[in-house]
Amino acid sequence: MPHLLAGKTAIVLGVANKWSIAYAISSAFVREGASLILTYQGERQRQTVEELGADLKASKILNCDVTQPAELERLASELKSTAPVDAVVHSIAFANKEDLSRPFLETSKDGFLLAQEVSAYSLVSVARTLAPLMTNGGSITTLTYLGSTRVVQNYNVMGVAKAALEACVRYLASDLGAANIRVNAISAGPIKTASARGIKDFSKVLDGVAALAPLRRNTDPAEVADTAVFLASDLARGVTGNVVFVDAGFQTIGIGLSA
Repeated sequence: MPHLLAGKTAIVLGVANKWSIAYAISSAFVREGASLILTYQGERQRQTVEELGADLKASKILNCDVTQPAELERLASELKSTAPVDAVVHSIAFANKEDLSRPFLETSKDGFLLAQEVSAYSLVSVARTLAPLMTNGGSITTLTYLGSTRVVQNYNVMGVAKAALEACVRYLASDLGAANIRVNAISAGPIKTASARGIKDFSKVLDGVAALAPLRRNTDPAEVADTAVFLASDLARGVTGNVVFVDAGFQTIGIGLSA
């Protein structure tokens, strides 16, 4: 079977560790023949991402805080030598832990704005920065979750941020379509990642999904990664502005009833 991403350059923003969805996507991209570029945020993450990048044989590992316009400009400058960029994966989200453990009603203004800036607006700024380097068109993919459209206990302000993120996907898809740049989101089922551990009672969410999802199990990161490969490949050349669910079918379930 031919490599689906052979000859393509892909940049993945948000790799944190080997258990992150972004790492699974990066591994799948390399498997499918892409030239991989990774980013990290600040010196605290540098060593970890550089080690992961070495394992993945990434061509570049670059520092970028997506909330800082100057760093985004520097990222674009550093990527000019490897342009065109064919695929971008935005796997970046953050909310204050206290805003994930108390009622949404008690969300602070600063916490609300922080979650929106990092988790939603950063997709806009990344797309604006990297789209000029996507001269052959390409794919921008971000990660979302069911809490964007349904109330998930303890997801709170992040659910609202993911709702904004999904709206950004649709508007960006409209703006960038003329340049043959497709923009989509993958709505992954709950997965044991470092960030997920910040959500109160997350283990109960995993148990509930495994019990009720049509496939009777949780999502495997590799399944999300393979979907990201599809969206980045020419097979998905007609797909844009969509939220693709990779959650063992859980989003189809209404009320779970015991037998």
